[in-house]
Amino acid sequence: MAKIVFILFSLSIFLNANDIYENNCVSCHNKLPVTIDKYFYRYLLKYSSQRSVKEAMTNYLNNPSKDTTIMPEAFIKRFGVKKATTLNKDDLNKALDIYWDKYKVFGKLK
Repeated sequence: MAKIVFILFSLSIFLNANDIYENNCVSCHNKLPVTIDKYFYRYLLKYSSQRSVKEAMTNYLNNPSKDTTIMPEAFIKRFGVKKATTLNKDDLNKALDIYWDKYKVFGKLK
């Protein structure tokens, strides 16, 4: 019985984190002409490592500006700079972990 409760608890934590990503990231990016994976690859090209990518994304999402965006100027002129995230630190980290796991190329290339 304890094993079932633990499994259900773990599953609910995973689904809640996935909801954080879907509701706070994907829902807005679906409205843009650039798919969400393209942002990931731009960050990966510029920052290379998981730690550096997540750090740069966290900094940008908390304090977005034209100076720190990875998007071209034409994109910013058309769509503007996003507003700062309303996610708390833990939820933002969960969302970025899901984002990283979904699009990372490390371990997938052959």
